[in-house]
Amino acid sequence: MKEAMNLKTTALLLIDLQNDFIHPDGAYARGGAVSAEAAALPAKLKPLVEAVRAKGGVVGGTLFTLVPGRDGEPMISPHLKKLRPFLRKGDFLPGSRGQQMVDDLQPLDFTVEKLAYSAFYMTRLEWLLRKFGIDELIVGGIVTNGGVASTVRDAHVRDIEVTVLEDGCAAPTPTLHAAAIEGLRPVAAIKTIAEVMSRIG
Repeated sequence: MKEAMNLKTTALLLIDLQNDFIHPDGAYARGGAVSAEAAALPAKLKPLVEAVRAKGGVVGGTLFTLVPGRDGEPMISPHLKKLRPFLRKGDFLPGSRGQQMVDDLQPLDFTVEKLAYSAFYMTRLEWLLRKFGIDELIVGGIVTNGGVASTVRDAHVRDIEVTVLEDGCAAPTPTLHAAAIEGLRPVAAIKTIAEVMSRIG
C-alpha cells in the first residue's frame, strides 16, 4: 500500500448498507436477521464518508437487488431462499426505498445493482471504476464473509488495490467476521477506519 492515499485514484466502496438489510423497517429486521454489528456500521462509517467527500474523493455503493419476475414475485436464488425464507414481494425491489443505501451514507457518486455476492459479477462496477480513474478501493459494509470478501477477491484479480476496513465491516457473528478478515489478508490491506482517516488527512 502507498503511504498516502491519493483520492484522485481511490474510491470508498460501501457494500450493501441498504434499508432492507439494516433499517428497523427493512426486510431483514422483519425477519429478525439484523445483527447489532451491521446496524452500527452507518454511524461508524459516516465520518470517513464525509472525509472522503470533503477531499474530493469518490464514494460509491452496491445495492443488492431482487429482480421481480413476470408475476412481481422476486427471483430469489435457492440458497438465499433457504437462508432467508422471510423474503417476499417488494423486498430489495429496484428503485424501492428498501433497496436504497441508508440515508446517513447518502449521497453517493455512483451505485451498482448487484445480484450475487460479488459486486463485479454481471455489473458495470469495473467500467465505472475505470471511467472514474480508480485503481484503489477502500471497502466497508456487509457481510464480511459474503459480499465484502467476494468483491475484494474479484478486485484483487483485476489488479485493483484494496484496503478493507476491519471495523467498517460486519458478518452475522463476530467469529465469522474475524475469520473472513484473516482470509482476506493475502489479497488486501486490513486497516481500521481511524487508520484510513489518518492517511487521507
